[in-house]
Formats: sequence, structure tokens, C-alpha cells
Amino acid sequence: MSPLGPVGRRTAPQSRAHLLRAHHLLLGVCGAFAALSLVLVPLALPLGWDETVYASRFSPYAPATPFSAPRTRGVPFLIAPVAAWSDSVVLLRVWLTLLATAALYLGFRPWVRPLGRPSAAAVAAALYGGLWFVLFYASAAMPNHYTAMGAVGAVGLFLRSRQSPMTRAGVSGGLALATLMRPNDGLALGVPLLAAALLVPAWRGWSRVLAVLGGLVAGALPWIVEAYVRFGGVGARLAEASEVQGDLRPLLSVVHHLTVMDGPLLCRPCDSDSIRPLSAEWWLVLPLLVAVGLWSAHGGSRRTRLATREARRTDREARRMGREVHRMAHEAHPELRNGPPQSADTTPLRACLLSAVTALSVALPYLALVPYAAPRFLAPTHALLAPAAALGLLALVDVARASRRPRIGFAALGLALAGHLAVQLPLAHSNAGIQAGARGDWARVAEVLHEHGVGAGPRNDRSSRSSRSGTPPPCVLRGNTSVIPVAYATGCAPGRTGDPRRPTALVLREAEPPPWARSWPHHRVPDTYAPGWVVHVRP
Repeated sequence: MSPLGPVGRRTAPQSRAHLLRAHHLLLGVCGAFAALSLVLVPLALPLGWDETVYASRFSPYAPATPFSAPRTRGVPFLIAPVAAWSDSVVLLRVWLTLLATAALYLGFRPWVRPLGRPSAAAVAAALYGGLWFVLFYASAAMPNHYTAMGAVGAVGLFLRSRQSPMTRAGVSGGLALATLMRPNDGLALGVPLLAAALLVPAWRGWSRVLAVLGGLVAGALPWIVEAYVRFGGVGARLAEASEVQGDLRPLLSVVHHLTVMDGPLLCRPCDSDSIRPLSAEWWLVLPLLVAVGLWSAHGGSRRTRLATREARRTDREARRMGREVHRMAHEAHPELRNGPPQSADTTPLRACLLSAVTALSVALPYLALVPYAAPRFLAPTHALLAPAAALGLLALVDVARASRRPRIGFAALGLALAGHLAVQLPLAHSNAGIQAGARGDWARVAEVLHEHGVGAGPRNDRSSRSSRSGTPPPCVLRGNTSVIPVAYATGCAPGRTGDPRRPTALVLREAEPPPWARSWPHHRVPDTYAPGWVVHVRP
């Protein structure tokens, strides 16, 4: 028996009671995820920069802000049921929390069977859902959590032995969701799945190939159509997206992703930040749990193969000895009632390896091409590594249970879990507080601009004069930081590079105005969370 836990005894067909308990446990984890998110992140948190861009596609949140080349229509699709008729931020965040919770359940539900231990699916959901940035973004109009859940759900369904029409539809749906949210992540996810469907004998078949291709095409089609309508083609859109994102190029940004494990939400540039070992504990724990999980799954898979061979041998002997003995053999081996086991392509080891390969495939572009970092970028990677990590944690529990002093082992694991949560949960709450203060500054700057005649007044008073009607806002703002959200809060248009319009005002933070604006009247913004805001209004 493997020293890392008796996974093998769990790989036999599970009873309905085991599977039902696993589903109930997964539902409990999802409920705890929603409750923690609501407690740690206030529903009244103002919309962030990216959220403003997505929400302003709808008239209650007008005027519409610029929709740049890297953005996709996935998030507007998610928020449309609420944002299309209400401008309530609280209502929008309640809706998104419900969506995020449902996505967490649907993403990890397919993993109840492939891992050989039904409870591992709930443990995986808890490991992923307990990360601070996942909790923070549960109520946010952002794409990464849904990309992650589409990815982990699609891989889980891909692993099923019998690819029924519903299973294939699930694979396509998960990939379509991931690609609709972030086309680059969808492509990185689809490549290893296509390779597995074409090259691995156990998974080879046109059903899987067509399901993967169908999901990628369905998710990418809106992005491709928009590329030709607005940007002059796919190549032109990719080039502009690269420019907006700081010129994508070969580099190594692993250190940047280590520095943002405790925030900020976006590190651009990251040169002034440093790695805090305590906050980066998950990067130390995750590889350990994944390694233990793979080792445990290897032992379980070996025992499963031996059990499968024995069951098939018994089946062949029973067929030779006649129908009556055949019936008795099936009573002795209930797993043979639906034919010989099809476990060769669904062993825990194969499941964990495919999930780990797709996780690395999704992470590679962010670690090797993108010159900045954000914790949410690697959400799909964390989700795809969670099943193997869950097996690793359960294997450690088995080791503690089988030890001479199980209480000591359980106490050690309990302390480790408590320490992990003591890092993650405060980070979610503290980053929510930081964002509340920083986003509040945009409204304070807008108030000063309104006092000096710039802007259309509060958003509720100007919704009827949306730029969506074709009339551009009468004022233009420029500045050195947060121009888009400040312009949105003010009711102005954000100035862009090369914009021929003269700015109505400059919004600067800890910066001097250009020579042509030094004579403009300037006004400091009082009581800001971040100091140094000054507005320069054109006379």
C-alpha cells in the first residue's frame, strides 16, 4: 500500500450514498464561499476601473467608456440581466456572487468521479475558493473566475470514459465560456486537450476533438467578428492589444507574480514591489500538495489497473463457464454489470496529469510574455491544480490517521490549515478596504471638477445624455493616472494619445503639469485616500 494514503481502495465504483454525500459537501463548500465573500468584501464597493468599462456598455451606467482591443464581450454578457435595467451596484454584486457560486459548483462537480475519492472535488473547490483573490472577485464584474471554472469543468468532463452528447456539450460549453471571457486562456486550454484527444490512445476519438474545437470556435467567434468590424482584422487587433498591454514580448515575470500574492490587484510596473514570504505561502504549499497528490494517485492508479485486470479475467472465465456462473460472477463484481470497467482513461493519475498540463499551458503566456502581473491572471491555473492538491491533502489526512499518534498529525494539519486561512482571509478584507478608499478618490476628484464647472454632474442626472446616443460628452480629461474612471465619474470623455481635442482639465497625482498647462488654475483634492491629487482646469 502506498505510504501516502489508500487511494486505491477508493477507486472502485462508488455507491450512490458516497456520491450524494460528495455533492452535498461540494454544495456546502460553495455556500461557505458565497458567505465568506459577502462578509469580507462589501456589496457597496464602488465599481473598479475594468468593471466601469464593462458596465458602461449599458445605458443605466452611461456614458460608455472606451472599449480597448484586449477586452472581450464575455463580462458584459454576464452582467446584462441586471446592468441592462438597473444602475444599483449592490444589486449587481449580489447577482455576480450568485453567478460565481454557481460557477464554482458547476466547475468542480465533474471531478466527483475522476479522482477516485468523491470528497476530493469539494476539497479542491475549497482550496481554490479559499484564496483571497478568488473571494475578492466573487462579486466583481471580471472574467477570470469564470475562465477558471469553464476550464476546470471542461477538463473534468473531458476525462469521462463515455462521451455522451451531454458530456460533449459540457466540454464545449466550458471551453466556450473560458474563451468568451479570455480568448488567450481558451486557446492555451484547448491546445493540450486537442493534443490529448489526438495522441493519447485512451482519449483518442473524434467526439472529444469536435467538442474541443466547437467550444473554442463558439467562444472566439464574437471576438473575431469584432476584430474585423472595429479593428480591421484579427492581426490588427492583436497588434493593438499588445501595444495596450505594454508590448507583449518574451520575458520572465515569475517574480512579479510572487510579489502580487498579497496585492495589489494589478502590479504595473512591479519593479518597486518585493516578495513577502508569509503572503506567498500558497506558492510553497501548492507544489507540495500537488506532488503528494500525484504520488498518491500513482499508487491508486496502479491498484486500479490490477483490480480491473482481475475483474476482466473473472468476466472472461465466467463467459466460458456459462450463463449461470456468469451471473454469479457479476454478483460478486457489481462493477461488471455494465460491462468491463473503463478505467484506463479515467484513473486519478491521468486526470491529475492532464489537469496539471493544462494548468501550466494557461500559466505560461502570463509568466513568459506579459510584462506585468495580477493575482487573478493565474486563477485558471490554481483551479486546474486544485484537484491534484486535494488528493495530496487527503493523502496527508490518511497518513495522519494511520500514524501511531493520529492526534498529533491532525493537529499539525489543522494548524497548517488555520495558518493558511489566517493569511488568505485578511488579505481579501484588507484589499477590499484599499480598493474602497482608492475608488472613493475618483468620486472626490469628480466633485472638485464639478465645483469648477467641469462635467455633467452626478451620473443619475446625466444618464439621459449618454454618449451612446452618438453625442460625445462636452468635456475631455487627461492625466497621469486613473483617467478613465475619473472621466466616467465626472461625465467627461477620457483623452487618448493623439486625440486632437484640447483637454478641458488635467487630473494629476504627484506630478507637474506640462508647460502648456502650467498657467491653468489648479485645485487640490481634499480628504483623499491617496495623497497628491490636483486638478488643472482650462480657463
